[in-house]
Amino acid sequence: MINARSLMKILVYAILVVSLIAFITPFLLIIINAFKTNAQIIESPLSWPTSFNFDNFFVSMKEMSYFHCFTNSLLITFGSVLLIGVFAAMTAHYFVRNKTKTNNLLFFAMVASMIIPFQAIMIPLVSLYGAKLGWIQTVPKSTLIFMYLGFGSPLAVFIYHGFIKSIPLELEEAAFMDGCNRRQTFFRIILPILMPTTVTIGILNVLWIWNDFLLPLLVLQNAGRESYTLPLAIQVFKGTYTTDNEKFLPAVLLVILPILIIYLFAQRFIIQGVTQGSVK
Repeated sequence: MINARSLMKILVYAILVVSLIAFITPFLLIIINAFKTNAQIIESPLSWPTSFNFDNFFVSMKEMSYFHCFTNSLLITFGSVLLIGVFAAMTAHYFVRNKTKTNNLLFFAMVASMIIPFQAIMIPLVSLYGAKLGWIQTVPKSTLIFMYLGFGSPLAVFIYHGFIKSIPLELEEAAFMDGCNRRQTFFRIILPILMPTTVTIGILNVLWIWNDFLLPLLVLQNAGRESYTLPLAIQVFKGTYTTDNEKFLPAVLLVILPILIIYLFAQRFIIQGVTQGSVK
């Protein structure tokens, strides 16, 4: 007879299997339809392709300027992630080691800013950096990186803050006694200790920035196709009323494949880094 514990375990596994199928089905549909023609996709979108037509991928890459847009995405993503990691770590370290009422207020204000939806501030943001300052027209890529720094820092500071509190102050005092100044102490002592958390924050931000569509659309839409990121570039296959699916689906696969590979190899660092600072 099945006891309550075994029944609960079976139920949990059943829920997990159903969830796995629900999450993986859209990705599988993209894969099996990426090798078909438009007629085959419309006729039988759920069937396995009769032949693997790789011409779709080559045509998509050419029409969307894949390698050029890939370079843009790479520079914007990793430039933003690097700045977020360095500045957020420095800010969190300052907040932890300088506990004043002003710093506590600034920290809570920064954390509270995470609940503000982007849609609520995107029009004032574009108006300020576009119409007022003119940055969007003159340096669109740099402006986009600057905005990512602003939007990505609150979560990064919050995660770093919890981890830095677990680092003994005696380590920094010993470094001061050995002749290190504050900058040397941070970059030679604190930052290497923060590496697991830095990797976690980096992975989360890479996933977010690489796949982001709305903010690059607002900043880069008037900068020309040579400045587009990959999520913007694939829109060339979408019209007002129709979509060229035999080119669009291979393009989608080409966009998500690099970040999927990064995630598969780095996913174990996410939980590890988040939980590093949870226990002192």
